[in-house]
Amino acid sequence: MNLKELSELLGLSQTTVSRALNGYPEVSEKTRIRVVAAAREHNYSPNSRATGLATGRAMVIGHVIPLSARHEIVNPVFGDFVAGALQTYSQNNYDLMFAHAIDGGEAEIYKSLYNRRVVDGVVLQGPNVTEPRIKDLRDLGIPFVVHGRSSHEHGPYNWVDVDNTRSFRRAAEFLIDLGHRRIALINGLEDMDFAWRRRTGYLEALTAAGIEVNPDFMFSEEMTEVAGHHAARDMLRMETPPTAFMVSSMISAIGVRRAIEEAGLKMARDVSVIAHDDDLSYLKNGQDVPIFTATRSSVRQAGVIAAGILIDQINNPQLEAQTRMLEAELVVGRSTGPGPD
Repeated sequence: MNLKELSELLGLSQTTVSRALNGYPEVSEKTRIRVVAAAREHNYSPNSRATGLATGRAMVIGHVIPLSARHEIVNPVFGDFVAGALQTYSQNNYDLMFAHAIDGGEAEIYKSLYNRRVVDGVVLQGPNVTEPRIKDLRDLGIPFVVHGRSSHEHGPYNWVDVDNTRSFRRAAEFLIDLGHRRIALINGLEDMDFAWRRRTGYLEALTAAGIEVNPDFMFSEEMTEVAGHHAARDMLRMETPPTAFMVSSMISAIGVRRAIEEAGLKMARDVSVIAHDDDLSYLKNGQDVPIFTATRSSVRQAGVIAAGILIDQINNPQLEAQTRMLEAELVVGRSTGPGPD
């Protein structure tokens, strides 16, 4: 059954049926329930092109990737977030479009996509501490949602984020309670907001415990296995090395574990490690017992939530900005143990 046939069966216009199925607020709840029930009964699945013609929408969500960050396409965190977003898109008959732009040129790409009605809204990922793209999107009047936040942006905007400051403060407090005083941080790039907030949580916990911050125990770089390995290797060669590491990704933590083993040490017994676990679909943190003690929050679920917020904004342009703070769970695994006597 197609849209025309379903509309004739219900005695409604194709536009009303399409708007009912896509959650438009001007369609009454009674009509929406009737349309949805009929669509299910007759196994009707709306065609996005037909829906777009009926509603005047593109039925496409855009993700714009800066050229210098094209590696994000193969970043597993990026992939799992998009996979979660796609679940919501497909449930609402939306498709996904990737576009790329030179650094600093994203605003023109956003404007072009929206003005040409190629997309109905966009998702911004990887916000920096200072993030001009948020103001650009707000000024252009484009529906958008941010995966993360920007510390220096105080205007209203839709976002979904993990409480990174709180999660890393709790992780550091956990290590301090175990007796560790020499705690290192292997972080992501700290011009990115999530990494800056994790650094803040780490510093807050050490300061509150009266532990002097050692700049040599703080490292910031792309979150790769190699970067994690090299940072931990160099720190473990210090005259007074750290007894514990806090690591901003599971991938980097694998490199840290390799460095510990190469130094003839044993993780947990000699050196403790806490990682942030995005609960990636292909990189699970063990099975029954986690390998790493970790702050865990599903990035795929963040994608599901962010896409829902964006579609709500598209359907109801007058909605106030929606925000969602996710809490990371501290999961105790086999990578932490008591500090030195």
